[in-house]
Amino acid sequence: MSDLILKQQPEDICIIRLSAIGDTCHALAVVRRIQDNWPGAKITWIIGKTEASLMADISDVEFIIFDKSRGRAAYKDVHQQLGDKPFDIALCMHASLRVNLLYRKIRTPLRLGFDYKRAKDFQWLFTNRRITASHGEHALEAMMSFASAIGAAPQAIRWDIPLSDDVRDFAAGYRAPNTPLVVLSPCSSNRSRNFRNWSVENYLQIIRHLNEKACRVVLTGGPSELELDYGEALAADGVSDNLVGKTSLKQLAALIDAADLVICPDSGPAHMATAFNTPVLGLYATSNPDRTGPYASRELTANRYPDAVQKYLGKSVEQINWGQRVRDPDAMSLITVQEVIGKIDGFFDLDTQPGHAG
Repeated sequence: MSDLILKQQPEDICIIRLSAIGDTCHALAVVRRIQDNWPGAKITWIIGKTEASLMADISDVEFIIFDKSRGRAAYKDVHQQLGDKPFDIALCMHASLRVNLLYRKIRTPLRLGFDYKRAKDFQWLFTNRRITASHGEHALEAMMSFASAIGAAPQAIRWDIPLSDDVRDFAAGYRAPNTPLVVLSPCSSNRSRNFRNWSVENYLQIIRHLNEKACRVVLTGGPSELELDYGEALAADGVSDNLVGKTSLKQLAALIDAADLVICPDSGPAHMATAFNTPVLGLYATSNPDRTGPYASRELTANRYPDAVQKYLGKSVEQINWGQRVRDPDAMSLITVQEVIGKIDGFFDLDTQPGHAG
């Protein structure tokens, strides 16, 4: 049931990818590839409420919002918005129990999901076609397999996330002539045993080094207690602007678009930056950057994942499952301050024109 190719050009396509920010950025690249192949195709995207705040003003896609905070009512909301609309195919690009339950509400003869190994939470029970199994793919490449499976030929990757004049003006307020702008998003999502964050002490040394290089540093992040604590601690010496918990996703996107460089662990801003062609210095030890790293900035990544796998799992990367996490709170300490400073210096020595143009 793999290698699906539609016999004719699809007219109505349903995309299902609710979250997270990075994965919806990957899904948008799939949408753009489909549009570049079939400009007349109508695309409906079922998306999460948070992610919709970044994506839902894209004019040539119809968005249906799934608000998980509404519990069971969220499914009824989606069903009412879908109505009896038929689709040629549904691209089921989100494998989780909560999302799997949505697939049967879509009126379509073809529900294309992940291959058996990647179809988490028994997704294969809710779909009737599967993408080709593959190993060693980046998450973006895995998503692109959905486009390939329906016959959408490869195109130059694009995202084209719209930004209003208001958010562009907001971001412009943090730029200054001949002063590189660095967006530092220090934290990943705060989930159980999700050890992706570097220490405050290490970040402070990086901020001071950036300050010595005459960079303006803007701290960003969400409103969680952990992120707010990081922001307060990192801004205590007054050499960076603390916007943690103070921006909308659109404002964050505009800041990233205006920045010369983004520094972050494995998190949504890494993929938002990729979508805006902004270089990313990714900090990776507990997750594999070859699978989840910033797709266009691999040479900038501080990659200690192989070392962490060896130290904490006693194996090589080739001996473990693709993308397996290292669940140890000390693993990120394998990334040294000097390593990151070296990446920064190398980047600014090569990139001598401050003022990234989005």
